[in-house]
Amino acid sequence: MAADRGPAAPVSALLDLAAVTAFVLVGRRSHDGGSSIADFLRIWWPFALGLAVAGPLSGAWRRPDRWLRFVGMVVGTVAVGVALRVGVQDRALAWSFVIVTTLFLLAVGGAWRLVAVLVARRR
Repeated sequence: MAADRGPAAPVSALLDLAAVTAFVLVGRRSHDGGSSIADFLRIWWPFALGLAVAGPLSGAWRRPDRWLRFVGMVVGTVAVGVALRVGVQDRALAWSFVIVTTLFLLAVGGAWRLVAVLVARRR
């Protein structure tokens, strides 16, 4: 871990993947989205793939203390995830879903980044 940057890139990637996973789990519970692994994976994979694309491209995993990179990563993750849901899964585009997804990932990803940066600075 860099002294002022937060966790290393692999840890950052895992924490962001945990945020995507939490989003799917909370959404499924709130909307009775089915209880099977297949139901979970159907919702999860487009956003996990979006994160796999947006994380490295944005540089947010290398520098979790850079907030604009983080916002870019979230926007990219949601854009790719929603595009896959609409284009591949033939789901309707629901702007409320896009907004909730974006806000959830910003809140959860921002929270762990804030804690990591504060802890790193305190050291």
